[in-house]
Amino acid sequence: MNNIDIREYIKNNFKDDTTEEIKSSIVDSISSHEDDPLIGLGVMFELLWNNSTEEQQNTILTNIKKGM
Repeated sequence: MNNIDIREYIKNNFKDDTTEEIKSSIVDSISSHEDDPLIGLGVMFELLWNNSTEEQQNTILTNIKKGM
């Protein structure tokens, strides 16, 4: 599968989910400590980044930096 297929698969997989279902998937993915869910989280991060204002992106970067 190429990257575009993976992105579309992830988006299609979650498009009908509620925000609570998406949150649950994110929490489960993070708590699993597995590498495979990182692909889906990466796609979700890309969506977040692309739909954020510059100010929101700066907040995201600040929060990432705090976590390191």
